[in-house]
Amino acid sequence: MNYIELDKKHTWHPYNSLPTKTKILAVKKTFAQTIVLEDGTELVDAMSSWWSAIHGYNNPKLIEALEKQANIMPHVMFGGLTHEPAAVLCEKLAKLTNLPSIFLADSGSVSVEVALKTAILYQKAKGKNVNKFIALENAYHGDTLGCMGVCDPNNSMHSLYGEYLPNNIFTSVENIEQAIIKHHKEVAGVILEPVVQGAGGMKIHKPDYLKRVRELCTKYDIIFIADEIATGFGHTGKMWACEYAEVIPDILTIGKCLTGGMMTLAAMCTTKQISDTISNSEIGVLMHGPTFMGNALACSVANASIDLLLESNWQEKVSNINKIFSEKLSSLEGIEIVKDIRTIGAIGVVELNNPDFAQFIQDECVNQGVWIRPFGKLIYSIVAYTITNEELNKICDAMIYAVKKANIQFKNMEQDR
Repeated sequence: MNYIELDKKHTWHPYNSLPTKTKILAVKKTFAQTIVLEDGTELVDAMSSWWSAIHGYNNPKLIEALEKQANIMPHVMFGGLTHEPAAVLCEKLAKLTNLPSIFLADSGSVSVEVALKTAILYQKAKGKNVNKFIALENAYHGDTLGCMGVCDPNNSMHSLYGEYLPNNIFTSVENIEQAIIKHHKEVAGVILEPVVQGAGGMKIHKPDYLKRVRELCTKYDIIFIADEIATGFGHTGKMWACEYAEVIPDILTIGKCLTGGMMTLAAMCTTKQISDTISNSEIGVLMHGPTFMGNALACSVANASIDLLLESNWQEKVSNINKIFSEKLSSLEGIEIVKDIRTIGAIGVVELNNPDFAQFIQDECVNQGVWIRPFGKLIYSIVAYTITNEELNKICDAMIYAVKKANIQFKNMEQDR
C-alpha cells in the first residue's frame, strides 16, 4: 500500500472529513515557490504554505540554521533551562516589537491562548476578577478552545460549538469604541487582527480605529491584544499592521512567518508592565508551559528567518507584489459572480457572491499550474516575497481565468432556469 492509500485510510486533514470529501494532492517535493506533485506536476504556490513561507521553500539559509542546530542540540525542556537560540530570538523579537517580555509557544493558536490567559492574570493581579474579551465580528484567532471563544460565534467555522465556547462580546469595527466604553468594567481586554481580518473573511479596514482602541484600553486599563499571526512580518506592507496607526499594543501574538514556514513556532510579546504586574503579585507566575516551548531547532531557524528578512529589500518586494495584484485582479471588476476585489501588501483577494464555485475555481487553477485553496467564497493569494513577476502573473492569470470560466457556468445556469 503506497502512502497515498494510507493517507486516505488514516489521515484526518484540516477542515475535512475522514475519508476526505475533497481532493487531496500528493506532494513529492518543494523548491523556491513551487510545489511538485508525485506525478511530476509543478504548481506555483499562491498560498505560501498557509501564509508562512515568506522566503519560499527550501531556503538555503534556513536549512543551514536547522542543520547546524540539529548537530548541537535539537531540543531541551525550557522549564528551568535556557539556550542561546531562544535567548537571541527573544531579544530580536523585543527589538522588533518594542515589547520586551516574550513567551515562546508552539503555534499561533497557543500564542493567542497565552495572550488571553495573560490578560486575565494581569487583571486578577490588579484585583479585577474578569475573564471576558471584546472581539470583532468575523474574527478568527485560532482553533483551540480559548481562541474559538474570541472567534465570531455566528460567522465563523466554530459556530457549531455553540454554548460550549466562552461567552465574549462581539462588535463591528465601526462600533468598537462604543463597545469598549460600555463594557470596559466587564472585560480583561480587547483582541483584534489589525487592519486585515484573515480567515474570518480577508476584510481590510482603514487603520484609524486602532488609535481609538489604543486610547480607550489605556484609559480603562484593559489589555489591547493585537493578533498579528497573519499580518506580521510584512504581509500588509508594514512589519506589523499596527504600524499603520502608529500604535503599540499591550500584547502582540505572532506565528506563521516567524520561522519562514520551516518549523512550528509562535510567540506572545508583551509589555514589562504586564509581566512585572503578574510576576510581583501573589499570582507570581504565568501558568503555561508547552513541552516543546523554545525548541532550539525552531528558534535557530526563526533567528535566521528574521535576519534574512531584515537584510532583504522586503518592503520593495511587497510593494511590487501589491502593484501586480492590484493591476491584474482589477480586470475581474464587473464580473457577475464577483462581489469585491481588494488588495494590501502581499495579499490579493477576490470575493465571490457565494461559495458555490470555490472548488471549481481551485481545480481550474491547479489545471493552470497554480496552487490556490479558496476559503468559502474567498479566492485569494498570499505569496512569498521571493516570488518572481513571472510567477505572480501566472497566479493572477490563473485566478482570472478560473473566475471568468466559473462566471460562464453561472450565466449558463441562469439561462437554463
